[in-house]
Amino acid sequence: MQKSTALLAFLLSFGTMSAHAAEPPAFAKFMKQAGHIHGIAVNPSEPSQLYLATHRGLYLASPDGKTVRVSDVNHDFMGFAVHPTEPNRLFGSGHPAGGGNLGFIASTDGGKTWRQLSPGVKGPVDFHAMTVSKADSKVVYGLHGGIQISRDGGQTWTITGPAPDQVIDLAASATDTRTLYAGTTEGVLESKDEGRSWQPAYLITRPASLVEADKDGALYVFMIKVGFLKRQGHDWTRLASASDFGERYFTHLAVDPNDAKRLYATTSTGELLASTDGGQHWQPFVLGS
Repeated sequence: MQKSTALLAFLLSFGTMSAHAAEPPAFAKFMKQAGHIHGIAVNPSEPSQLYLATHRGLYLASPDGKTVRVSDVNHDFMGFAVHPTEPNRLFGSGHPAGGGNLGFIASTDGGKTWRQLSPGVKGPVDFHAMTVSKADSKVVYGLHGGIQISRDGGQTWTITGPAPDQVIDLAASATDTRTLYAGTTEGVLESKDEGRSWQPAYLITRPASLVEADKDGALYVFMIKVGFLKRQGHDWTRLASASDFGERYFTHLAVDPNDAKRLYATTSTGELLASTDGGQHWQPFVLGS
């Protein structure tokens, strides 16, 4: 899910640091040439691979550093998601290479070809934050002119209400289609009525650069100056401290649907990281030779 450029600029005011030393030069060069990484997801057909939705198209990356362009489509994928149960069905939003907005688009062949399912409300939309419910894959939320919802897999859309101020990311609950989370510059918010009203989900109100839900119902959050957090039920756990990452912060997260201990994240300095212990320790997705 893509974060608003203006909001990321706000987060960058908290500071960044350069760190590509542990990655092979070829992979670090690719990450730079791809432009912004707007979303990541585990490839359900080959879990060792990651989809990278970029400013210049969609790629598959492997732990050996090999990157393969999925198709000739050169969209700027501002929003990206993989269907929870259909491996070859992908969703996106953003901009075509020639400019304008894509609306809500879908692929049924693993990203090789795409078509618009709907322009969305007041579209064509450009969902900078987008999330598919794992409780019911027909329910999709997007951020454009308010909180938009589709209950038929993206064919038709309605606006449920105005978005909270300064939304960075959205995540649909994996256990309740009406529950939605928002990472904002004022912390993590929760809505239990499809985005019509919002309440704080965590007492600390520092910026939350991402929110992500796994298929078992856990909620993951990265909070600036706090760290990487997980909520299971009503209990919050800090998996890693912000100090573990210096001045960096996470911008996107993917959870392996077959193994919740395998997590992947992009950072504010353009790294791609991997964890095999549920988010407590991290290393580069591609290790240097």
